[in-house]
Amino acid sequence: MGTETGPIFQALDQTARYPYRPSEYLRRFIWVLVQLLLIRPSPARAYGWRRFWLRCFGAKLARTSRTRSSTRILHPWLLSLGAHSILGERVRAYNLGPISVGDHSVVSQDASLCAGTHDHTRADLPLQRPPIHIGSGVWVCAEAFIGPGVTIGNNSVVGARAVVAGDVPAAVVVAGNPAKVVKTRSIE
Repeated sequence: MGTETGPIFQALDQTARYPYRPSEYLRRFIWVLVQLLLIRPSPARAYGWRRFWLRCFGAKLARTSRTRSSTRILHPWLLSLGAHSILGERVRAYNLGPISVGDHSVVSQDASLCAGTHDHTRADLPLQRPPIHIGSGVWVCAEAFIGPGVTIGNNSVVGARAVVAGDVPAAVVVAGNPAKVVKTRSIE
């Protein structure tokens, strides 16, 4: 079957029905329960409690890192947070691939970190899991979107609601959709 512009390329009936090992589905299910029953209802300042559960599932967290009870992390075993870094309210860490955050970095409320995509050049759309690296001293502002495979350099700022699809150099401020460098960040 085709359309006005030609044949349909992607074939959703050919995509992998189960792209993960069975043991990973079980681990994900248990993690969903832990988030729902033990993390989400935790008090606002119960950072140690949330670090405990994240570490139980393989997250690499500095002793002073923080997540909020409303933060959503898909695969804690693919997350690392540096010293004094925080994932804010309602941050979505869709980490099909690894996500690392350096020291003294903030990912503000409602931001999305998306370390997963599909290869659109193939009809069966295979899953891809490129990592996201967020440097040290970075501020990802409210409702920003960080896409798969992105590296954000140290001391940079990603403006509110920016859409970042490519690497961000160190010590700059980016904003917009798509995000572009708007100025350097003075770090004197």
